[in-house]
Amino acid sequence: MLGAIVDGNSSPELMAELAQGTLRQKQDLLVEALEGRVRPHHKFILAQLLGIIDGIDETISQFDREIEDYCRPFAEAVELVDTIPGVAKRTAEIIVSEIGTDMSRFPSAEHLAAWAGLAPGNYESGGKTLSASTRKGNRFLRTILVQSAHALARTKTYLAAQYRRLSARRGKKRAAVAVAHSILVIAYHLISRHEPYRDLGDDYFDQKRPESVKKRLVKRLEKLGYQVNLEPIPVVS
Repeated sequence: MLGAIVDGNSSPELMAELAQGTLRQKQDLLVEALEGRVRPHHKFILAQLLGIIDGIDETISQFDREIEDYCRPFAEAVELVDTIPGVAKRTAEIIVSEIGTDMSRFPSAEHLAAWAGLAPGNYESGGKTLSASTRKGNRFLRTILVQSAHALARTKTYLAAQYRRLSARRGKKRAAVAVAHSILVIAYHLISRHEPYRDLGDDYFDQKRPESVKKRLVKRLEKLGYQVNLEPIPVVS
């Protein structure tokens, strides 16, 4: 639409027809917004701004191509990390670029987590925990992993179940850091074993501790004023 204005199109109705996606549902508002006089100096300024945007887009494309060339030797590791829910290809490239592909540099996955600043430091005195904050580490990697943890929160996966389970007790920020830790540990093992990610399912924790789930749900119903009597469903042979 801005390009049409620069080219001299003065019909709000015709320019509104150029809208894409959800904007097409707002034709009346677009026509109203596009009403007005566009003078030559307005067209000149718009043309210069659009030229700058086009130049930036081309620069970004060149960077993307350069990054892909550099990542080609590590394509296998990137593809493996990309199989983790919440980790997009670009995020996988960043993770691999930060930790590399030789996991033997780290004695264990927990050492890698500590290096990234995602291993909690437990300081105790007299049996009391003084601090459970994470140590300083690779802040850039940590930020990317925490963003991935937030991205997968609404998926039906094991990691999402872990996020919801922890956020209910410890808050969303701590839950995101814990899931970020899990993502990094998973990436360590995927790269080490040359295997893609296999999800355990969003009901993993329920299946692992069914009695705990039953007790928790019964307590919630009792707090709402219900008397609960549980009877197992008979198995039909």
